[in-house]
Amino acid sequence: MGNTFLITGGTGYLGNTLIRHARARGLPIVATFHRQTPPPSTDITWYPLDLRDPTAVRRLITEVQPAVIIHTAFRQYEPDLMAITGEGAGHVAAAAAEIGARLIHMSSDVIFDGEKAGAYTEADPPNPITDYGRAKARAEELVQHHHPHAAIVRTSLIYGFDPLDRHSAFALAVARGERTEKLFYDELRCPVFVDDLAAALLDLAQSDYRGVINLAGAETLSRYEWGRLLAQAHGLDPDRIVGALSAESPTPRPRNCALDISRALGLGYRLRGAREVLRTMGRLPALD
Repeated sequence: MGNTFLITGGTGYLGNTLIRHARARGLPIVATFHRQTPPPSTDITWYPLDLRDPTAVRRLITEVQPAVIIHTAFRQYEPDLMAITGEGAGHVAAAAAEIGARLIHMSSDVIFDGEKAGAYTEADPPNPITDYGRAKARAEELVQHHHPHAAIVRTSLIYGFDPLDRHSAFALAVARGERTEKLFYDELRCPVFVDDLAAALLDLAQSDYRGVINLAGAETLSRYEWGRLLAQAHGLDPDRIVGALSAESPTPRPRNCALDISRALGLGYRLRGAREVLRTMGRLPALD
């Protein structure tokens, strides 16, 4: 086995950023895609991969023999949500363990019911209330079963500006009056800058950390607060963002998804809060 990094979901938002950071570090990269065709590349080998097919997953990982697998691929909605996001993660974990590859598995803050009074720690067990949360919780269970030495990363809203992520694009469309949805006062998340997350993941991959770790932004914000910050950062009127309570949603949503990142900070990972990122980028006024 060499030192190759295999990134599943390489055409996704996080996967694409991981590839950029890995290139900058001079790491040899192999990446997979499913529905979205990757851009032409001379230094990355791309493989199509259907996570619903355990034989295909095992064949690819056995052929590539990666030293590290960072599993970012997922599906958030049907069809085949559980088969891809849940069971597919198990196929990757089993194949990774078989060849002795280091595995970094991406999980989510929505594996919780959102009823805790404070931030969730690594010791808090999943209790999902959405289909996506259930699929991510199933993925964690399978990864822990097949690959006990894997690192399981729980993260939050991933955002960035080049290109703009879909969560931010939605909030800005509301701020421009192009959409009429309301943003929730009581849905708490820890938005994480995609470049901070990618750098932390590559550092984590080169460590011997095993088990669950929270890698999210250092600041807890409601969806409403985050929308107003984004509007201000893009020169739009924050007052165009209208708030609501999550009880108004027709589908159940976890309210408090705040993640405690004290363990990650103690290990030296740089995970900035949203305001710090926006100020550093010159999108918000600097503090006096």
